[in-house]
Amino acid sequence: MLPDSIFSVIRYRFFLYAGLLPYLLGAAWAYGMEGTFDAKVFWLGFLGIFLSVVGVESFNEYFDARLGTDRVFNPSDDEHIPEWMLWLGLLAFVLAAGIGLYLAMEEGWPILLYTLLGGLAAVFYVGPPIRWVYRGLGETAIGLSYGPWMTLGSLHLHIHRFDWGALAASLVPGLLITALAVVNEIPDFHQDRLVGKRNLVVRVGRWNGVRLYLTFAGTGLFIALAGAAEGLFPRAAALAALAGAPLLWASGRAAAATWDTPRLFVPAVRGVVQCYLAATTVFIAAVAWGGR
Repeated sequence: MLPDSIFSVIRYRFFLYAGLLPYLLGAAWAYGMEGTFDAKVFWLGFLGIFLSVVGVESFNEYFDARLGTDRVFNPSDDEHIPEWMLWLGLLAFVLAAGIGLYLAMEEGWPILLYTLLGGLAAVFYVGPPIRWVYRGLGETAIGLSYGPWMTLGSLHLHIHRFDWGALAASLVPGLLITALAVVNEIPDFHQDRLVGKRNLVVRVGRWNGVRLYLTFAGTGLFIALAGAAEGLFPRAAALAALAGAPLLWASGRAAAATWDTPRLFVPAVRGVVQCYLAATTVFIAAVAWGGR
């Protein structure tokens, strides 16, 4: 019964969209662009990322419930989040930190740096006392964690050094996931403002939030296209932009018509999710194929 309860309250979108794809991009760069791949450290790192995502989602569910963020306009909708959600998150973070420490000892100190940066972003995204999302830094924490930090950390496991090309590549999922974070804030504008979440949309307004998420996502797609054109990425990486652009366009059209009607805004959010999935997956495949 307990495992079913655990997975019913953890949202699966971060497992698929945010947590795993940037990690796969780092491994794909090692394999396709550097010609090396270490299966043992890949799977151990994968487990660490999985545990980190469990911790993030557990903390998000627990602290959002405690602060009443999702019940501002529906106070009777009192979804009970059990106390063990907090302990599940803590356990997941401790285990992930242990894996990060072990990998740092085996593969070099930069892994410890990436683990520390990612941990600070993950634990304190909504967790006290920092609560990045309440300070207007939540989108930055997400973009860096699910872009450069995760991709470069994954790559270091295989090649044991920094790579500027991989940093550029990491901006593709990083900017796209930042766009997803922003678009998710638009329908929650009023309740976020009332509970003190000073996120980007609360700061600039919903209509400017639409412009902002389209800019983030469009820039991510442009980097994939420009990098391929300049030879920084494999030519096939340009297909990522082609895969994501129509979905982003559809999202933008829906957002322009429904930005002030939260219940009708779902297609706009869905379009960004699909854009992220399609563009990042194609981009990873292109990088993994490399010069072959």
